[in-house]
Amino acid sequence: MSLIERAISIRFQHRVYFTRNVFGLGNPLLKGVLAGGSGQVPKVLVALDESLHLAQPALAPQIETWFKSNGEGAKLVCPPVILEGGERVKNSYFHVSEIQSQIDRYHIDRHSYVIAVGGGALLDLVGLAAATAHRGVRHVRVPTTTLSQDDSGVGVKNGMNAFGKKNFIGTFAVPWAVINDFELLASLSPRDKRAGYIEAVKVACIRDAGFFEFIERDAAKLREFDPEAMQRLIHRCAELHVNHIATSGDPFEMGSARPLDFGHWAAHKLEQISEYKLRHGEAVAIGIALDVVYSRRAGFLDSASAERVLKLIEDLGFDIFANELLHVDSEGALMVLKGLEEFREHLGGQLSITLLQGIGNGFEVHEMHPSVVIAAIRELEERSQRKVQARVVSMFQR
Repeated sequence: MSLIERAISIRFQHRVYFTRNVFGLGNPLLKGVLAGGSGQVPKVLVALDESLHLAQPALAPQIETWFKSNGEGAKLVCPPVILEGGERVKNSYFHVSEIQSQIDRYHIDRHSYVIAVGGGALLDLVGLAAATAHRGVRHVRVPTTTLSQDDSGVGVKNGMNAFGKKNFIGTFAVPWAVINDFELLASLSPRDKRAGYIEAVKVACIRDAGFFEFIERDAAKLREFDPEAMQRLIHRCAELHVNHIATSGDPFEMGSARPLDFGHWAAHKLEQISEYKLRHGEAVAIGIALDVVYSRRAGFLDSASAERVLKLIEDLGFDIFANELLHVDSEGALMVLKGLEEFREHLGGQLSITLLQGIGNGFEVHEMHPSVVIAAIRELEERSQRKVQARVVSMFQR
């Protein structure tokens, strides 16, 4: 037997910018981002989230105007391509092919750029298309939701759903740049503004007790969507996510540990069971609550800390229970428990679930006891029922 073996080292620069009005004529940021090319005027294809386009109809013309005014720096190959957003769009490869067909039609090459402007689902799809066309073209993300600005959009994952599993098909690809424009959050519904808060709670729970305390102090402002409080949360949450990607030693998740998926094993399954009526952030809120109660019941987490986490989730406006937790299959088994097996497969064979030993102190377990999970679900159901009853009593007392 003979062997040729060499170590291959590749260095990436992961850049996340924060700005306002990125497509404003007086903002030089995008021009600088696109200037790092081959010396020629790069071609640019822009994909724009349909929901954002409908909410901010002036945005697409503004993008075209920006490129006309900066023609010496970049060439927009066609008006922004309007694409459906939302999690359901990730259920068909057709949409990835649609983007790839535009990359082919306009001869977008490896020194050109594909810019995605939209929520996390659109970024996932466009990122997957960009990462696989020509084995990778330069991709710039402009996240436009709270959740994508503080979590999914600043990561290095792309994906789509397949075979009934979330993100079954996908790639790891470091984007050329991520640009968080706070102005683009203005037209979000309260439901979508809130959604990204839970990813901040997640990373604070497992990594940063000080950040958790900050969220507690700002909870009332965040519930009212105070812009400055939201920006502070987004910036710190994004920073913690990027720090993990850059310093964990496993940016492309070759191992089995995925601490940033705290609360996600149940969340991904709940999204599927609800046919994506539950938004990702809403499902993660329930998944975190479930794992917090499990941590307490298993003896890992003290009761006071568990209550702090549950109360903060509720104070931010999230429900911590959904009827989908009780859905059963044809054999009478809770469907959400299948999320554990799917998570195990997704991780490469060994189940690794992040639980809590304290606020800011996450750790890995490799087994989840179904009886304890079921008891935690029942506890969340009872807590939810008490909350509803208290609300009804309060209404009659007014």
